[in-house]
Amino acid sequence: MDITSILIFLAIGAAAGWLAGTIMKGGGFGLLGNIIIGIIGAVVGGFVFSLLGITAGGLIGSLITAVAGAVILLFVVGLIKKS
Repeated sequence: MDITSILIFLAIGAAAGWLAGTIMKGGGFGLLGNIIIGIIGAVVGGFVFSLLGITAGGLIGSLITAVAGAVILLFVVGLIKKS
């Protein structure tokens, strides 16, 4: 993995985390928090999409997958925090 790929990976993670934070609670979590949520969200989204038989390719597909996974992650964390 070269430096350009790593920077794109982190940018998608940050954007996905910020979008998910905006969707779920109306704001982001700071740059580092957004990146972490976005990266974990990408893993969750990839797993869920693969279960559904959906493949997302390209930059936009990766962002959609990461945002969907991050929203799911934040929803589950919200459920756990309430109990």
